[in-house]
Amino acid sequence: MNLLLAIVAIVAIVLLVTGGFVQSLNFLLWVGIVLAIIAAIVFLARVITGRRSI
Repeated sequence: MNLLLAIVAIVAIVLLVTGGFVQSLNFLLWVGIVLAIIAAIVFLARVITGRRSI
């Protein structure tokens, strides 16, 4: 997960430098939405299967 976070940060910095501030914020917004959806799916899967996270 740390590697994914580093890749997203590098892409956001490159977009900030080359493409402008608005494009990088738009990219980070979409990444946040996708990560929130993935987190919700994992949470629902754990609730449905009855697994406990430590």
